[in-house]
Amino acid sequence: MFPWTAISLLMFFLLGCQNKHQDKEINQTKSSSYKLEQKAPIMIEEGLASYYANKFHGKPTASGELYDKEGLSAAHKTLPFGTMVKVTRIDNGNNVMVRINDRMPKSNKRSIDLSFKAAQEIDLIYVGIGKVSLEILSK
Repeated sequence: MFPWTAISLLMFFLLGCQNKHQDKEINQTKSSSYKLEQKAPIMIEEGLASYYANKFHGKPTASGELYDKEGLSAAHKTLPFGTMVKVTRIDNGNNVMVRINDRMPKSNKRSIDLSFKAAQEIDLIYVGIGKVSLEILSK
């Protein structure tokens, strides 16, 4: 009877090791694919960016929020309010994350209007208008 007990214990031990190894591989695969999904933007758009004049500070935006020139916000023609966008100035590589809280007219030739603070972050103040890429990270 002793050999059967030893064989049974050995089988349980080996099966337990195998399941732990498989679970580890599955968890690594899930983690890796999750990380890739988090890094991939939903959409990329290129166009021109400008920024709000100081006279709009404290005035209501289309979302109902008051414009804060020291906040990191922006206006876009179509993106839903609350959308997080990574704005990268193409000629210098500087980027900033902004939240869409205002609208631009569809006839406007620019892609995005940034808050004063966001424009500072990408060194847009001196030039006024610059070519940017927009990575929409969440809607």
